Amino acid sequence: MNLRGIFAIYHFEMSRMFRTVSQSIASPVLSTALYFIVFGSAIGSKIGNIDGVNYTSFLVPGLIMLTILNQSVSNASFGIYFPKFSGTIYEILSAPISPIEITCGYVLAAASKSVLVGLIILITSAFFIEITILHPFWMLLFLILMSITFSLFGFIIGIWANDFQKIQLIPSFILTPLTFLGGSFYSISMLPDFWQKLSYVNPIVYLISSFRWSFYGNSDVNVVVSISATFFFLVLCMVFVSWIFKTGYKIKT
Repeated sequence: MNLRGIFAIYHFEMSRMFRTVSQSIASPVLSTALYFIVFGSAIGSKIGNIDGVNYTSFLVPGLIMLTILNQSVSNASFGIYFPKFSGTIYEILSAPISPIEITCGYVLAAASKSVLVGLIILITSAFFIEITILHPFWMLLFLILMSITFSLFGFIIGIWANDFQKIQLIPSFILTPLTFLGGSFYSISMLPDFWQKLSYVNPIVYLISSFRWSFYGNSDVNVVVSISATFFFLVLCMVFVSWIFKTGYKIKT
């Protein structure tokens, strides 16, 4: 394993984040704060508690997951697309570094950014909202696992896209709507039976539900099922990335 090559890519991507702190960190944190103001303060005071948890506190896991998923996909897709756009991807491909190592460098950097943003949001929220984390180990594990999984997904999108508009196509029209309808702002149990059953088709429901369970012990779906679904998606992304480098899909052609 060429650890120096992985670290070189990782260090370059992380350095780019710190050069654009306002866009990489401040922007998602500010957006989440606005969600707290609008949904937590304005609407939350009218709703009360959900499953014994104050609505504003109930929002925290969902908003963190909303940010994590979007940031993971965005960071990873842009990270690999920009070398394609500028032509420097051929320098990376000709370097003595394997496809697995290239993927590790970009994906780990994107996941690190997402985890950092998620932790900043969590720490900031704790100053204003009462937050309980019943299972801190599982909370951190879910945070890392989902960041890596969706960074891999974003990596695939970055390779597939051939312009900047396509980078935003899947996150904007598929991922974001699924996240909003996945229980970020409400519990699935609040919906009528028909909409509850329909919600279980949405894979994001399982991610948000398991992450909220690590905070308050409440879950709309079985946690084991959620973890299994996440691992399945992770393996699927890994297989697809392996196929991309094996065939040279949109990299060598």
